[in-house]
Amino acid sequence: MKTGSTRPSKKEVAIVADRYTSSEYLHKNPTWHADEVPWKAQQIRRMLAQHQLVPHSLCEVGCGTVAILRLLQQALPGDCILWGYEISPQAFALAQPHANYHLHFKLADIQQEPEVHYDLILLMDVLEHLEDYFSWLRNLQLKSHYKVIQLPLDISVRSVLRGDLIHYHEQYGHLHYFTKELALQLLKDAGYHVLDNSYSGQPADPTLPVPWHEFPSHPLKIVRKVLGRLKRQGRSLPIKLAVRLNEDLTVRFWGTSRLLILAE
Repeated sequence: MKTGSTRPSKKEVAIVADRYTSSEYLHKNPTWHADEVPWKAQQIRRMLAQHQLVPHSLCEVGCGTVAILRLLQQALPGDCILWGYEISPQAFALAQPHANYHLHFKLADIQQEPEVHYDLILLMDVLEHLEDYFSWLRNLQLKSHYKVIQLPLDISVRSVLRGDLIHYHEQYGHLHYFTKELALQLLKDAGYHVLDNSYSGQPADPTLPVPWHEFPSHPLKIVRKVLGRLKRQGRSLPIKLAVRLNEDLTVRFWGTSRLLILAE
C-alpha cells in the first residue's frame, strides 16, 4: 500500500523562497510595518546608550523601507556611514529615494558581500524569516563587531492555545518561533557572545505614552482617543502587575513581547 508523501513540491518551496522577492509580502503587509519604526529605533538607541556604543559604520539587514536608518541617522554622529541591505525589490524601491551622502542602500543579500565590515549590524525581526539561520548567522559573524538583534517571542501559553503560530506564518512569513531561552541558545550555538538582553515589549503596548502629534485635532475625537486608551490601559493593569512580580513568567504565559539582544 502506498502512503501519501509529505515532501513539499517544488512549487511550494518556490513560494517560500519568493515570498519577499515577489510582491506577496507587500500585498499582505502594505505598510511594511511602518507603524513600528519609531518604536524600533527607540529600542536600538536605548541599547546603544546603555553600553555607550557610538558606531561610525552601521548596517541594517532587511532594512525594509529604510525608516529605521533614517531615524538613527539623526541620532548618530554626522560622519556615521549607514548601509541598508534588502532582498525585496518592492521595499528597495521605496527606500532608494531616501539615500543621501552617508546613507546608502543595496538590493542584495549581505551574505554575498565577502569584504564588508561594520561597527554594528542590526537584525530587527529578521531571523524568524530565514530558512537556515545557523549558516546565515555564522556567515554574518565576522562582518561586524557588534550586533543588535530583535526577535519576536511567538511561543507562549496564550499563542499555543489560540493557535496563533500558523497565523504568524501565513501573515508575516515566520518560519521559526522562539522563547527567550531558545533565542539565547540559538545565538550561543551559532558562536555568538551575548552581552545584554531585555524585553522590548510591543509597539502597540497601551501603557506606552502617546506622542502629541498622534492625537486628533477635533475635541470630540480627542476625548474618544483618551477614553479608548484608558480602557485599554485598564485591561493591561493585570499584565503590568504580573510583569512586576515575574516578567519572565508573564511573557512565557501571555506573550506579546520581543527580545532585544546585544551580541558580538
